[in-house]
Amino acid sequence: MSFLKRIGIDTYMILLFVMVLAGALLPARGIAAEGLGIASYWAVTLLFFLYGAKLDPGSVRAGFLNWRLQGLTFAATYLLFPALGLLMAALFGGVLGPQMTTGLLFLSILPSTVQSSIAFTSIAGGNVPAAICAASVSNMVGVVLTPLLAALVLHQEGGGVSLDAVIRIGEQIVLPFVIGQLLRRWIGGFVARHKVLTMLVDRGAILLIVYSAFSAGTVAGLWTQIPALSLVILLAVVWLFLALAFGLMAGMGRRFGLPGEDRVVLLFCGSTKSLASGLPIASALFPAAAVGAIVLPTMLFHLSQLLLSSILAQRWARSPLRD
Repeated sequence: MSFLKRIGIDTYMILLFVMVLAGALLPARGIAAEGLGIASYWAVTLLFFLYGAKLDPGSVRAGFLNWRLQGLTFAATYLLFPALGLLMAALFGGVLGPQMTTGLLFLSILPSTVQSSIAFTSIAGGNVPAAICAASVSNMVGVVLTPLLAALVLHQEGGGVSLDAVIRIGEQIVLPFVIGQLLRRWIGGFVARHKVLTMLVDRGAILLIVYSAFSAGTVAGLWTQIPALSLVILLAVVWLFLALAFGLMAGMGRRFGLPGEDRVVLLFCGSTKSLASGLPIASALFPAAAVGAIVLPTMLFHLSQLLLSSILAQRWARSPLRD
């Protein structure tokens, strides 16, 4: 286990793999599947309620003062990434098939990670307040913007997003988030003091959604529809996507003359994509039987970005970036 931790693989990542295997080998069926769907729905609702309750609007407002860094990070997340997604879909869509191509496009419009991008920024000696702002704004906006971009981008690619799906997003994600923000004055302190509880809800909800998505996919014949060669090609495409994202962020940081600690923020907040936000949104937008295949690119990207970010953060902790 110590070797795995050194290369960035922790218990949570191992559990993600376990949930995928469990969904493939021991999928929930019948009444169990219905109960799992209900549990997943309320887990997501609670998750976004807690996101709203713990997000401090004051830190977001303060971080906006670094407008150049925040603008570059936001543009990378919601302009550059979708453009890359459309490019990758055009290049590899014929090989990957419609569902995984939809998944690649869906990956490209997700918000940045929150906890991991801030943690890696801190380890690497970056500008932590700016990272908190960039990640928080990305996710606040992403609650609304990701479904809208999905309706635009996926409609163009023939995926389509129904009005019912957008309404489900509002009920299951936006409304709990807004309620959490409104109640933050009274419960924010409790949430901040009980970080272990919120972490358990956060990660527990994700593990539950992963198992639910891959269970439904297995029952619908996901693994018989996706040949082993297609999975290998998908992994190669995701790694190419990740390499382009990290390379472009590193180049943009130098090109715009950002100081070293801000370049760290741009890299980790501009190159990463949130599994925590992506899975709930996907489960609300897409049919249950299709969610497994659609979130597969996001799963692979998420695990790969954690590994790469861990390696880079530990390297920069020993030798910080210079201005």
